[in-house]
Amino acid sequence: MPELPEVEVTRRRIAPVMVGRTLREVRTTAPSYFFLTQPDVLARELRGAKVEGLVRAGKYLIAEVGSGARLLLHLGMTGQLFAAGVSSLRLLSATARASLAPEEQVAFEPDPHTHLQLCFADEGPDVLFRDVRKFGKVQLLAAGERSERLDKLGTDALEIRGEQIFRASRKRKVAIKSLLLDQAVVAGSGNIYADEVLFLSGVRPGRAAGRVTRAETERMACGFHRVMQRSIETGGSSISDYIAPDGSDGAYQDERRVYARTGEPCTVCGTPIRRKVIGQRSSHYCPRCQK
Repeated sequence: MPELPEVEVTRRRIAPVMVGRTLREVRTTAPSYFFLTQPDVLARELRGAKVEGLVRAGKYLIAEVGSGARLLLHLGMTGQLFAAGVSSLRLLSATARASLAPEEQVAFEPDPHTHLQLCFADEGPDVLFRDVRKFGKVQLLAAGERSERLDKLGTDALEIRGEQIFRASRKRKVAIKSLLLDQAVVAGSGNIYADEVLFLSGVRPGRAAGRVTRAETERMACGFHRVMQRSIETGGSSISDYIAPDGSDGAYQDERRVYARTGEPCTVCGTPIRRKVIGQRSSHYCPRCQK
């Protein structure tokens, strides 16, 4: 699932393609749970609107369109937001991925998984939102309309402070990993980076949140700042479906300390990394470095 770094990289790289341009047409697939605003409403209300800006809130992208309206985009688990004409093996089926070398690819053409296509009035490229599993979301908010999804978000992971995590953890029996995944506590956090943060903090993911110390929560906040910034610098993590808007892969997956490294040696002490399911999510940790 794209987490804060991937969404922020997407924002930075797709903004020059979107901002300042006027929408000529909006093309969609049939109505589904992907659309929080019905496709015909999107097509009608966005026609002729100018994209004034693009901001991020947690894992959400928010395009400011027209007179105060906002287009809310969430990539979900497998969402890909990119400019038309790019190529990437991650835009192909598993069969094609295995049989085609990168140099044999051609520019991507919208397929049945391309649920939203923003077409602009000028000659620049369209912007495509593709999502194989349809867990992404699109919603148009009228000027002044509140979003329950945005209202529930906690402090952004790039700005979180140890004291905030410490207060949220008091008297909580839930595992600290689950607490860090709560978007009402740390907006933008996700499975990959929560595992990495807990490793840097020396805390096992299964420990009860109420048992973490103030010093440990300070290390967690610093860890979030460190890993999120570094992932943004390297273009995010391309482990499964994620690509940047220009079709390129991220590189942070090459710097992971624990996530998805079950059985591999810890980069600090050499102990094999373990995996444990916590709250129906895979968690990875070093049994020696984390207590």
